[in-house]
Amino acid sequence: MTVQEPLSLPMTATGPFDPPDQIMAMRAGQPIARVRFENGDLGWVIARHETIRHVLTDPRFSARQELRRDAGETLPPAPPGVFIGMDPPDHTRYRHLLIGQFTVRRMKLLTSRIEEIAHEHLDRMEATGSPADLIPAYAAPIPAMTICELLGVPYDFRDEFARQATTMARADTTMEEKRQAVSGIISHLADLVRQKRSEPTDDLLGGLASEGNDLTEEELANMAFLVLGGGLGTTVDMLGLGTFALLRHPEQIPRLTDPETVDHAVEELLRYLTTVRGTIRTALEDVEVDGAQIRAGESVLVSLAVGNRDAARYADPDTLDVSRSAAGHLSFGHGIHQCLGQQLARVEMRVGFAELFRRFPDLRLAVPADDVRVRDDIFHGVDQLPVAWGAAS
Repeated sequence: MTVQEPLSLPMTATGPFDPPDQIMAMRAGQPIARVRFENGDLGWVIARHETIRHVLTDPRFSARQELRRDAGETLPPAPPGVFIGMDPPDHTRYRHLLIGQFTVRRMKLLTSRIEEIAHEHLDRMEATGSPADLIPAYAAPIPAMTICELLGVPYDFRDEFARQATTMARADTTMEEKRQAVSGIISHLADLVRQKRSEPTDDLLGGLASEGNDLTEEELANMAFLVLGGGLGTTVDMLGLGTFALLRHPEQIPRLTDPETVDHAVEELLRYLTTVRGTIRTALEDVEVDGAQIRAGESVLVSLAVGNRDAARYADPDTLDVSRSAAGHLSFGHGIHQCLGQQLARVEMRVGFAELFRRFPDLRLAVPADDVRVRDDIFHGVDQLPVAWGAAS
């Protein structure tokens, strides 16, 4: 393997929908390279689809954060219940309990409710009139209110809970606003767990609280917070950034409003945009990957976004083509940590895109495309998307 100067984080992208240029350039040569993380540590970045799938299923690579260093200090282990930062058997125990709550019946009920939520917010947009910022008006409320339904947040608190959740998720809020939102959500989730322990309800959190398992209140609240965090910001980003991409490629919009083609179209948007840019694993022992010697304790950034642009997997990968089959994309991860709520996220996108463009078939950007600021970090999205419809004023 040729020794090169390490890449450095953070990185930038040329196009608003593309992964970072430096990792994209790896596709023409060695698909694994040295990278210097923002804390100064040296690690590795992987860009090939096949290799990413291998690393994410290899038990020699760990999801545990405490194995990583942060400016020379050891990070704390994941809190009880936050199993995305755990390995088996702890990860297996929590995930098994949670996956049992994503039942077919519950998903069907949520689909009907998501359609109602979409229509309610489209009605408000129409009543308020053009133009509007699509993120607070539509993209953020759909996943926020869906998670309220999933967790069983009482109706009299849903608006406030959704407000706190979107404040936490949006990048254009201050750290103090985020801190207050997180504190409020955690406090309410703890209260909710206690209520459902005494009076179980027919929802995800009620199911976990009533199953007779040995989960503590802290574990239950943390698992609920994990569901919230995993299902909110990523879906907001997909609805916002996906709408932006479709407005730049309007010829592809009809496939989002056609029930026969919408599923394929959503998968291609997921592949092309990959709003979760990557994830990190740490080697538990010395491992050879694509000719590179990764030492025990070194961290590996697997670039899901660039893996989804691998020409060995997808023809013409840098082109958005909602008619293609994007099966096997990495946007929900891969292996034992693959996103638990991916089917629900797909429903939110199918409904969200279809209903938006059915209601406003002449939807357009209300500002020049170059003025739409794209967030280009580990989470890829837009925090504001001014749109207009109807006659131009």
